[in-house]
Amino acid sequence: MLNHLLIYCRAGFESEAASEISTRAAELGFFGYPKFSPNSAYVLFHLTGEQNALELMAQLKFRRLIFARQWVACTDLLSHVSTKDRITPLLAAAEGLPQSAELYVETADTTDGRNLNGFARKFGSALSGAMRQAGLMLPRKQRADWRTHLFVIDGQTFWLGVSPIKNSCRWEQGILRLKFPPSAPSRSTLKLEEAWHWFVPKADWQEKIESGRTAVDLGAAPGGWTWQLVNRNMFVTAVDNGPMSQELMDSGQVDHRREDAFTFKPNKPVDMLVCDVVEKPSQVTELMAKWAINRWSTILIFNLKLPMKQRFAEVESCLEQLQSILTEAQLRYKLEAKHLYHDREEITVYLELIR
Repeated sequence: MLNHLLIYCRAGFESEAASEISTRAAELGFFGYPKFSPNSAYVLFHLTGEQNALELMAQLKFRRLIFARQWVACTDLLSHVSTKDRITPLLAAAEGLPQSAELYVETADTTDGRNLNGFARKFGSALSGAMRQAGLMLPRKQRADWRTHLFVIDGQTFWLGVSPIKNSCRWEQGILRLKFPPSAPSRSTLKLEEAWHWFVPKADWQEKIESGRTAVDLGAAPGGWTWQLVNRNMFVTAVDNGPMSQELMDSGQVDHRREDAFTFKPNKPVDMLVCDVVEKPSQVTELMAKWAINRWSTILIFNLKLPMKQRFAEVESCLEQLQSILTEAQLRYKLEAKHLYHDREEITVYLELIR
Protein backbone atom coordinates (compact mmCIF):
# COMPACT_ATOMS: atom_id res chain seq x y z
CA MET A 1 0.00 0.00 0.00
CA LEU A 2 1.32 3.44 -0.94
CA ASN A 3 1.09 5.10 2.46
CA HIS A 4 4.16 7.32 2.04
CA LEU A 5 3.92 10.77 0.45
CA LEU A 6 7.27 12.18 -0.61
CA ILE A 7 7.39 15.97 -0.94
CA TYR A 8 10.22 17.93 -2.56
CA CYS A 9 10.89 21.43 -1.24
CA ARG A 10 13.59 24.06 -0.98
CA ALA A 11 16.38 23.13 1.42
CA GLY A 12 15.74 24.82 4.76
CA PHE A 13 11.95 24.81 4.31
CA GLU A 14 11.29 21.22 5.36
CA SER A 15 9.45 22.32 8.50
CA GLU A 16 7.10 24.53 6.48
CA ALA A 17 6.41 21.78 3.92
CA ALA A 18 5.79 19.31 6.76
CA SER A 19 3.40 21.62 8.62
CA GLU A 20 1.53 22.41 5.44
CA ILE A 21 0.92 18.83 4.28
CA SER A 22 -0.06 17.79 7.82
CA THR A 23 -2.58 20.65 7.99
CA ARG A 24 -4.07 20.15 4.54
CA ALA A 25 -4.32 16.38 4.96
CA ALA A 26 -6.03 16.70 8.35
CA GLU A 27 -8.57 19.12 6.86
CA LEU A 28 -9.62 16.27 4.54
CA GLY A 29 -9.62 13.60 7.26
CA PHE A 30 -6.22 12.10 6.43
CA PHE A 31 -3.84 11.63 9.32
CA GLY A 32 -0.20 10.80 9.61
CA TYR A 33 3.12 12.22 10.63
CA PRO A 34 5.96 13.92 8.75
CA LYS A 35 9.63 13.00 8.97
CA PHE A 36 12.53 15.06 7.65
CA SER A 37 16.12 16.06 8.21
CA PRO A 38 17.06 19.75 8.20
CA ASN A 39 18.30 21.00 4.81
CA SER A 40 17.53 17.70 3.10
CA ALA A 41 15.10 19.36 0.63
CA TYR A 42 12.42 16.72 1.07
CA VAL A 43 9.80 15.53 3.57
CA LEU A 44 8.17 12.13 4.06
CA PHE A 45 4.55 12.20 5.20
CA HIS A 46 3.53 8.78 6.51
CA LEU A 47 -0.21 8.11 6.44
CA THR A 48 -1.54 5.97 9.27
CA GLY A 49 -4.19 3.27 9.28
CA GLU A 50 -5.69 2.09 6.01
CA GLN A 51 -5.38 5.45 4.26
CA ASN A 52 -3.00 5.78 1.33
CA ALA A 53 -1.32 8.58 -0.54
CA LEU A 54 -3.23 8.02 -3.79
CA GLU A 55 -6.51 8.68 -1.98
CA LEU A 56 -5.10 11.89 -0.48
CA MET A 57 -3.88 13.03 -3.89
CA ALA A 58 -7.33 12.41 -5.32
CA GLN A 59 -8.88 14.83 -2.82
CA LEU A 60 -6.20 17.50 -2.41
CA LYS A 61 -5.20 19.83 -5.24
CA PHE A 62 -1.44 20.00 -5.54
CA ARG A 63 -1.62 23.70 -6.36
CA ARG A 64 -2.96 24.33 -2.85
CA LEU A 65 0.45 23.39 -1.47
CA ILE A 66 2.72 26.42 -1.29
CA PHE A 67 5.99 24.92 -0.10
CA ALA A 68 5.86 21.65 -2.06
CA ARG A 69 7.68 21.54 -5.39
CA GLN A 70 6.47 18.02 -6.17
CA TRP A 71 4.70 15.15 -4.45
CA VAL A 72 5.03 11.41 -5.04
CA ALA A 73 3.04 8.48 -3.61
CA CYS A 74 5.73 5.97 -2.72
CA THR A 75 6.30 2.32 -1.93
CA ASP A 76 8.38 1.43 1.12
CA LEU A 77 11.95 2.72 1.14
CA LEU A 78 14.33 0.59 -0.92
CA SER A 79 17.59 0.47 0.99
CA HIS A 80 20.82 -1.53 0.86
CA VAL A 81 20.16 -2.23 -2.82
CA SER A 82 23.06 -4.17 -4.31
CA THR A 83 25.23 -2.14 -6.64
CA LYS A 84 25.61 -5.29 -8.75
CA ASP A 85 21.89 -5.42 -9.54
CA ARG A 86 19.77 -2.41 -8.78
CA ILE A 87 17.23 -3.11 -11.51
CA THR A 88 15.68 -6.33 -10.15
CA PRO A 89 14.46 -5.02 -6.76
CA LEU A 90 13.16 -1.83 -8.41
CA LEU A 91 11.19 -3.84 -10.97
CA ALA A 92 9.68 -5.87 -8.14
CA ALA A 93 8.68 -2.71 -6.29
CA ALA A 94 7.18 -1.20 -9.46
CA GLU A 95 4.76 -4.09 -9.96
CA GLY A 96 2.24 -2.54 -7.58
CA LEU A 97 2.34 0.95 -9.10
CA PRO A 98 -0.14 2.46 -11.56
CA GLN A 99 1.41 2.32 -15.01
CA SER A 100 2.87 5.44 -16.61
CA ALA A 101 4.57 6.36 -19.87
CA GLU A 102 7.45 8.39 -18.41
CA LEU A 103 10.04 8.04 -15.67
CA TYR A 104 11.71 10.87 -13.78
CA VAL A 105 14.86 9.85 -11.92
CA GLU A 106 15.45 12.71 -9.51
CA THR A 107 17.65 13.84 -6.65
CA ALA A 108 17.26 16.33 -3.82
CA ASP A 109 18.03 19.98 -4.63
CA THR A 110 21.11 20.00 -2.40
CA THR A 111 24.85 19.83 -3.00
CA ASP A 112 24.87 16.09 -2.26
CA GLY A 113 21.85 15.60 -4.48
CA ARG A 114 23.37 17.47 -7.39
CA ASN A 115 26.46 15.28 -7.12
CA LEU A 116 24.19 12.31 -7.91
CA ASN A 117 22.70 13.83 -11.07
CA GLY A 118 25.13 12.07 -13.40
CA PHE A 119 24.30 8.69 -11.91
CA ALA A 120 20.58 9.50 -11.99
CA ARG A 121 20.62 10.32 -15.71
CA LYS A 122 22.49 7.16 -16.70
CA PHE A 123 20.55 4.87 -14.39
CA GLY A 124 17.24 6.38 -15.45
CA SER A 125 17.81 5.36 -19.04
CA ALA A 126 18.59 1.77 -18.02
CA LEU A 127 15.67 1.53 -15.60
CA SER A 128 13.05 2.92 -17.99
CA GLY A 129 14.15 0.45 -20.66
CA ALA A 130 13.94 -2.45 -18.21
CA MET A 131 10.50 -1.37 -16.98
CA ARG A 132 9.12 -1.15 -20.50
CA GLN A 133 10.59 -4.52 -21.39
CA ALA A 134 8.94 -6.00 -18.29
CA GLY A 135 5.59 -4.45 -19.20
CA LEU A 136 5.66 -2.09 -16.21
CA MET A 137 5.56 1.10 -18.30
CA LEU A 138 3.42 2.11 -21.24
CA PRO A 139 4.82 3.09 -24.66
CA ARG A 140 6.18 6.65 -24.59
CA LYS A 141 3.47 8.16 -26.78
CA GLN A 142 0.58 6.41 -25.08
CA ARG A 143 -1.62 8.61 -22.93
CA ALA A 144 -1.21 7.98 -19.22
CA ASP A 145 -2.65 9.38 -16.01
CA TRP A 146 0.50 8.82 -13.98
CA ARG A 147 4.19 9.64 -13.98
CA THR A 148 6.75 7.33 -12.34
CA HIS A 149 9.42 8.83 -10.08
CA LEU A 150 12.60 7.34 -8.68
CA PHE A 151 14.05 9.58 -5.98
CA VAL A 152 17.72 8.79 -5.43
CA ILE A 153 19.03 9.20 -1.89
CA ASP A 154 22.32 7.50 -2.72
CA GLY A 155 23.50 4.67 -4.97
CA GLN A 156 21.82 2.07 -2.75
CA THR A 157 18.77 3.92 -1.35
CA PHE A 158 15.68 4.91 -3.32
CA TRP A 159 12.07 6.01 -3.06
CA LEU A 160 9.93 4.71 -5.94
CA GLY A 161 6.45 6.06 -6.63
CA VAL A 162 4.04 7.91 -8.88
CA SER A 163 2.42 11.32 -9.25
CA PRO A 164 -0.86 12.11 -11.07
CA ILE A 165 0.01 14.04 -14.22
CA LYS A 166 -2.99 16.36 -13.92
CA ASN A 167 -2.42 17.03 -10.21
CA SER A 168 1.32 17.54 -9.77
CA CYS A 169 4.20 19.60 -11.15
CA ARG A 170 5.16 18.82 -14.74
CA TRP A 171 8.83 19.80 -14.31
CA GLU A 172 11.53 17.37 -13.19
CA GLN A 173 12.36 17.90 -9.51
CA GLY A 174 9.49 20.39 -9.51
CA ILE A 175 11.92 22.98 -10.86
CA LEU A 176 11.55 25.24 -13.89
CA ARG A 177 15.02 25.94 -15.24
CA LEU A 178 15.27 29.46 -16.66
CA LYS A 179 18.24 31.23 -18.19
CA PHE A 180 19.21 34.60 -16.78
CA PRO A 181 18.88 37.25 -19.51
CA PRO A 182 22.26 39.08 -19.67
CA SER A 183 20.57 42.44 -20.29
CA ALA A 184 18.36 42.21 -17.18
CA PRO A 185 19.57 44.48 -14.33
CA SER A 186 19.16 41.88 -11.56
CA ARG A 187 18.59 38.16 -11.03
CA SER A 188 15.24 38.93 -9.40
CA THR A 189 13.90 39.13 -12.95
CA LEU A 190 13.62 35.33 -12.94
CA LYS A 191 11.12 35.44 -10.06
CA LEU A 192 8.54 37.20 -12.20
CA GLU A 193 9.19 35.07 -15.27
CA GLU A 194 8.75 31.89 -13.23
CA ALA A 195 5.59 33.32 -11.65
CA TRP A 196 4.05 33.79 -15.09
CA HIS A 197 4.87 30.19 -16.02
CA TRP A 198 3.39 28.84 -12.79
CA PHE A 199 0.28 31.00 -12.38
CA VAL A 200 -0.77 31.94 -15.92
CA PRO A 201 -1.69 29.22 -18.45
CA LYS A 202 0.29 29.62 -21.65
CA ALA A 203 -2.93 29.98 -23.63
CA ASP A 204 -3.73 33.12 -21.61
CA TRP A 205 -0.38 34.87 -22.05
CA GLN A 206 -1.41 36.92 -25.06
CA GLU A 207 -4.47 38.21 -23.22
CA LYS A 208 -2.79 38.91 -19.88
CA ILE A 209 0.91 39.64 -20.33
CA GLU A 210 1.59 40.57 -23.93
CA SER A 211 1.95 43.75 -25.99
CA GLY A 212 0.18 46.97 -25.13
CA ARG A 213 -0.67 46.19 -21.52
CA THR A 214 -0.03 48.63 -18.72
CA ALA A 215 1.69 47.79 -15.44
CA VAL A 216 2.97 49.24 -12.20
CA ASP A 217 6.10 47.88 -10.51
CA LEU A 218 6.24 48.81 -6.82
CA GLY A 219 9.75 48.75 -5.39
CA ALA A 220 11.11 48.54 -8.91
CA ALA A 221 14.79 49.56 -8.68
CA PRO A 222 17.05 48.60 -10.33
CA GLY A 223 14.44 47.07 -12.62
CA GLY A 224 14.55 43.26 -12.59
CA TRP A 225 10.77 42.89 -12.73
CA THR A 226 10.31 45.97 -14.90
CA TRP A 227 12.67 44.34 -17.42
CA GLN A 228 10.27 41.39 -17.79
CA LEU A 229 7.32 43.73 -18.32
CA VAL A 230 9.17 45.83 -20.89
CA ASN A 231 10.35 42.67 -22.62
CA ARG A 232 6.68 41.79 -23.08
CA ASN A 233 6.11 45.23 -24.63
CA MET A 234 4.19 46.58 -21.66
CA PHE A 235 4.17 50.23 -20.59
CA VAL A 236 5.42 50.40 -17.02
CA THR A 237 5.23 52.88 -14.16
CA ALA A 238 8.26 51.98 -12.03
CA VAL A 239 7.85 53.24 -8.46
CA ASP A 240 11.02 53.45 -6.35
CA ASN A 241 13.19 56.16 -4.79
CA GLY A 242 16.25 54.27 -6.03
CA PRO A 243 17.83 54.52 -9.50
CA MET A 244 16.54 52.48 -12.43
CA SER A 245 18.59 50.80 -15.14
CA GLN A 246 19.41 53.36 -17.81
CA GLU A 247 18.78 50.81 -20.56
CA LEU A 248 15.22 50.39 -19.31
CA MET A 249 14.70 54.15 -19.18
CA ASP A 250 15.99 54.41 -22.75
CA SER A 251 13.31 51.96 -23.93
CA GLY A 252 10.66 54.68 -23.80
CA GLN A 253 8.29 52.27 -22.05
CA VAL A 254 9.11 53.20 -18.46
CA ASP A 255 7.89 56.11 -16.37
CA HIS A 256 10.07 56.25 -13.25
CA ARG A 257 8.24 57.72 -10.27
CA ARG A 258 10.47 58.46 -7.27
CA GLU A 259 7.76 57.83 -4.70
CA ASP A 260 7.08 55.53 -1.79
CA ALA A 261 5.45 52.24 -2.82
CA PHE A 262 3.00 52.40 0.09
CA THR A 263 1.62 55.86 -0.71
CA PHE A 264 1.70 55.77 -4.51
CA LYS A 265 -1.67 55.93 -6.30
CA PRO A 266 -2.01 55.36 -10.06
CA ASN A 267 -3.70 58.04 -12.15
CA LYS A 268 -5.89 55.32 -13.67
CA PRO A 269 -6.24 51.54 -13.33
CA VAL A 270 -3.59 49.33 -14.93
CA ASP A 271 -3.66 45.77 -16.24
CA MET A 272 -1.02 44.39 -13.89
CA LEU A 273 0.62 45.26 -10.60
CA VAL A 274 3.88 43.60 -9.56
CA CYS A 275 5.53 44.17 -6.20
CA ASP A 276 8.75 42.86 -4.66
CA VAL A 277 9.26 45.35 -1.85
CA VAL A 278 11.21 44.38 1.25
CA GLU A 279 8.72 44.92 4.06
CA LYS A 280 6.78 42.94 6.65
CA PRO A 281 4.42 40.50 4.91
CA SER A 282 1.38 41.77 6.80
CA GLN A 283 2.03 45.32 5.55
CA VAL A 284 2.48 44.16 1.96
CA THR A 285 -0.75 42.17 2.28
CA GLU A 286 -2.61 45.29 3.40
CA LEU A 287 -1.16 47.26 0.49
CA MET A 288 -2.23 44.61 -2.02
CA ALA A 289 -5.71 44.54 -0.49
CA LYS A 290 -5.94 48.31 -0.97
CA TRP A 291 -5.04 47.96 -4.65
CA ALA A 292 -7.62 45.21 -5.10
CA ILE A 293 -10.45 47.00 -3.28
CA ASN A 294 -9.86 50.14 -5.37
CA ARG A 295 -9.57 48.01 -8.52
CA TRP A 296 -6.37 49.80 -9.44
CA SER A 297 -5.25 46.59 -11.14
CA THR A 298 -6.89 43.39 -12.34
CA ILE A 299 -3.86 41.13 -11.83
CA LEU A 300 -1.52 41.46 -8.84
CA ILE A 301 1.71 39.46 -8.49
CA PHE A 302 3.64 40.12 -5.31
CA ASN A 303 6.15 38.60 -2.94
CA LEU A 304 5.79 38.19 0.79
CA LYS A 305 9.15 38.22 2.59
CA LEU A 306 8.99 35.61 5.34
CA PRO A 307 10.28 35.83 8.91
CA MET A 308 12.97 33.45 10.15
CA LYS A 309 10.52 31.56 12.37
CA GLN A 310 6.87 30.48 12.09
CA ARG A 311 6.95 30.98 8.32
CA PHE A 312 4.03 28.69 7.54
CA ALA A 313 1.92 30.36 10.23
CA GLU A 314 2.79 33.79 8.81
CA VAL A 315 1.79 32.72 5.30
CA GLU A 316 -1.51 31.31 6.57
CA SER A 317 -2.22 34.52 8.49
CA CYS A 318 -1.50 36.81 5.52
CA LEU A 319 -3.56 34.83 3.04
CA GLU A 320 -6.48 34.54 5.45
CA GLN A 321 -6.25 38.29 6.09
CA LEU A 322 -6.33 39.00 2.35
CA GLN A 323 -9.22 36.61 1.71
CA SER A 324 -11.23 38.16 4.54
CA ILE A 325 -10.78 41.67 3.15
CA LEU A 326 -11.65 40.64 -0.40
CA THR A 327 -14.73 38.70 0.71
CA GLU A 328 -15.94 41.58 2.84
CA ALA A 329 -15.58 43.85 -0.19
CA GLN A 330 -17.68 41.32 -2.15
CA LEU A 331 -14.97 40.83 -4.76
CA ARG A 332 -14.70 37.69 -6.87
CA TYR A 333 -11.12 36.57 -7.24
CA LYS A 334 -8.58 33.86 -7.92
CA LEU A 335 -5.82 33.58 -5.31
CA GLU A 336 -2.78 31.29 -5.38
CA ALA A 337 0.62 31.28 -3.72
CA LYS A 338 3.84 29.35 -4.31
CA HIS A 339 7.35 29.15 -2.97
CA LEU A 340 8.94 29.26 -6.42
CA TYR A 341 12.38 27.91 -7.27
CA HIS A 342 13.79 31.41 -7.79
CA ASP A 343 12.31 32.64 -4.52
CA ARG A 344 14.44 32.47 -1.43
CA GLU A 345 13.05 33.73 1.87
CA GLU A 346 9.72 34.67 0.31
CA ILE A 347 6.68 33.28 -1.44
CA THR A 348 5.01 34.64 -4.57
CA VAL A 349 1.28 35.38 -4.55
CA TYR A 350 -1.01 35.70 -7.58
CA LEU A 351 -4.31 37.55 -7.24
CA GLU A 352 -6.66 38.06 -10.15
CA LEU A 353 -9.94 39.91 -9.83
CA ILE A 354 -12.81 38.31 -11.72
CA ARG A 355 -15.29 40.65 -13.32
